[in-house]
Amino acid sequence: MSGDKTAGHALAGFLDIITRLRAEDGCPWDRKQTPASIKKYLFEETAELAEAIDEGDPTHICEEIGDMLYILAMLCQMFREQDEFDLDQALSTISEKMIRRHPHVFAGMPTGDDKALKQQWEAIKQQERRQ
Repeated sequence: MSGDKTAGHALAGFLDIITRLRAEDGCPWDRKQTPASIKKYLFEETAELAEAIDEGDPTHICEEIGDMLYILAMLCQMFREQDEFDLDQALSTISEKMIRRHPHVFAGMPTGDDKALKQQWEAIKQQERRQ
């Protein structure tokens, strides 16, 4: 398994590939995609990943995770091109959410059992919706 620096390097290289695919001299198919047009591939790749998990084949799971990452990176690139948000913002948003929803890990709160954790998660989620 790769360390954080290696994963960061691989991610940066992958994002460069996505940017190149969407560039003016990139791939015509990738360039014409929109969030609406790529949505069907998101569903397809999600189903393929679920099937790979059911099969229990790590090599196949790895491949399907890569396919999902491609779709997600394409979506982030599309929204970046529209000056809406980018992958960094999406990652910051999910990081903040995970920290907020896991006070038993990040804020020294008691852990409790699975039922208590689920109730805590739902309570935090409801509070987020109200805000």
